[in-house]
Amino acid sequence: MRTAVFVQVRLGSQRLPFKALLPLPGGSVIQHVMRAVAGVPAEEHALLTDAASAAALRPLAGPEGFRLFVGSPDDVLARFCAACREYSVDRVVRVTGDNPLTSAALAAKILSIHGDRGADLSHYLDIPWGMGVEVIQADALFTAERDGVDAAEREHITTFHYRNRRRFSIVEEQPPADVRLPQARVTVDTREDYEQVQRIFAELYVGRPIEAPEVVRWFSARREGAGSSSAQAEGNAGGST
Repeated sequence: MRTAVFVQVRLGSQRLPFKALLPLPGGSVIQHVMRAVAGVPAEEHALLTDAASAAALRPLAGPEGFRLFVGSPDDVLARFCAACREYSVDRVVRVTGDNPLTSAALAAKILSIHGDRGADLSHYLDIPWGMGVEVIQADALFTAERDGVDAAEREHITTFHYRNRRRFSIVEEQPPADVRLPQARVTVDTREDYEQVQRIFAELYVGRPIEAPEVVRWFSARREGAGSSSAQAEGNAGGST
């Protein structure tokens, strides 16, 4: 069973242009994505991009041990399927290039669960948005490529599978308790997202990928602090009754 880690990335974002190249302590967003998932067990690691983004990404991919695959700019499903054929892989760990806090530990765990259960598609529920991956069989991607017709099913490569659950074995796993925090957001899609991820890296990055429990503790500490401040504010405000 040949496995690939495919990071989908291109630089034409409308909300936050060139977000994959934005700097963080120790490297750019996309460099941290690659470093985060480099340890996921797989025969292939590659960035999947479009022609317009290739020149900027190619110098970054090689030093991190990643290939660069150029495919369709808009039909992301076709891009993934073409890469599966190019590298002769049976399953894919799908990563997105705006998630520098992707957890390799969680990716490896869900990959193992996926294999043990013979699933077509697997992912974790209730972890911070932008920390997880999807694991999907190449054959399931090829089915979606053949039968998926609307734009959403071509842009978001697993939409077809979730819309047709009876045709596929989908595993949606609860995570370990120390990484369960669905309300947290660690993707980089907007300027506000980027500023928050900058703060996380400024406080937690020590030259290695930041572990998922560290990130959850970071959010929890601020939530608890905000609660204390709110309680103090209410007390200080008092009342006039």
